Amino acid sequence: MFDEEKTINEILKGNLGAFQHIVKQYQNLVYSILNRMMNNDEDIEDVGQEVFIKVYEHLKSFKRESKLSTWIAKITYNVAVNYIKKNAKHQFSIIDDHSDFQFSSETPETKLIGKEFDLYINRLISELPLQYRTVITLYHLDDFSIQEIQKVTKFPEGTIKGYLFRARKLLKEKLKKDGYQ
Repeated sequence: MFDEEKTINEILKGNLGAFQHIVKQYQNLVYSILNRMMNNDEDIEDVGQEVFIKVYEHLKSFKRESKLSTWIAKITYNVAVNYIKKNAKHQFSIIDDHSDFQFSSETPETKLIGKEFDLYINRLISELPLQYRTVITLYHLDDFSIQEIQKVTKFPEGTIKGYLFRARKLLKEKLKKDGYQ
């Protein structure tokens, strides 16, 4: 069983080997967030390594006011956003209610050939704008609360709820259009 408090204390005392427990415990969380925010596997790997370097370097500043998972998710989100901005492969812009949002024009048949329904849903999520994709992933797939998402993204609570609502609505519309009720 992973003892977060003991592991943190061991790392702070200089036991570098204990950091492997942090990586093992939270690597799925980090890569889940990165997979939703980024498309290139090499970028995801690079940013994932950068996240754990930052976690190690800043562990002494972890105030334990939130869960360690929330703190690591916040670092992951911030490093990914900075990487995206710096590399200008994707534009991180605020989405307003009048944005023209389109899914790809592929038919459901081509999307579902040889794939499970959950892969289809993951693909739909990956087509959402970055803010929607991030919030819906943290909330539904990583089981973060609204308050935890607020700590990670620094979005106001109302914005998070709005993004969740709009993301669900877009997914529901696309599913309905593709014949799923």
